[in-house]
Amino acid sequence: MFSLAGKTVVVTGGGKGIGRGIATAMAHAGAQVVIGGRDAGALADTVAALQALGASALAVPGDITQANDRQRLVQAALDRFGALDGWVNNAGSANPADVGPLDGIDEGQWDRVVDLNLKAAFFAAQAAARAMKRGGAIVNISSRSASYPNPGTGHYGAAKAALENLTRTMAAEWGHRGIRVNAVAPGVVMTEELARTLNTESRIRRQVETVPLQRLGTPDDIGPLCAFLVSDAAAWTSGTVIAVNGGSFVPMGYLSYLHRVNRAAG
Repeated sequence: MFSLAGKTVVVTGGGKGIGRGIATAMAHAGAQVVIGGRDAGALADTVAALQALGASALAVPGDITQANDRQRLVQAALDRFGALDGWVNNAGSANPADVGPLDGIDEGQWDRVVDLNLKAAFFAAQAAARAMKRGGAIVNISSRSASYPNPGTGHYGAAKAALENLTRTMAAEWGHRGIRVNAVAPGVVMTEELARTLNTESRIRRQVETVPLQRLGTPDDIGPLCAFLVSDAAAWTSGTVIAVNGGSFVPMGYLSYLHRVNRAAG
């Protein structure tokens, strides 16, 4: 239905989890794929998998929170493939040591979470937009945490909410240059990282019970939408946030918080 043949797409945090799923979808659609991330081994494994699909792929290890590494990622795409057509801001998370109730968060925890999920995403998008000489598409990976209470990771939710607002402003400011900007807000996607949190059957069951489609997401559920948004089939889609969550609108953090409160009260 749509093709990315001849297009070069960068996926940050592309070595594993949702990022690997997005990179794989781009490869299936025919794109030349550049993936960035901190884990060089994971990047190499993903590049090998993409090449096995017949795609041209390049790994660029680095830290997206660092300006030099962001620019190096952009330049690597230009040097290898001659243009930049799509950029997916997937890199983002909150380390266990940086989360907790809002009344206990310190400035260091706040800065690490907000720097990765908001500041780095913005400046990466800015660098990408400056390099998109023939127009292009940027996709910011948000979260349903952006729209609902998220006890335990409130600063993460705040950063994602701000990213969604910036998505709309980027779309407004850059549209005349032929650059479309959208966001995708996944629900609970079972990645290696999340599996360390949802590490019991009861925790998984509590999450599945909130999903009308009766399963958690997989990285492969997110990639095809991102590929569509980068493609010419989405040529008149910009400034929007699309939820991909199996029909669930109950945030994981809020559900876990209520469970802890109710258990303590009982």
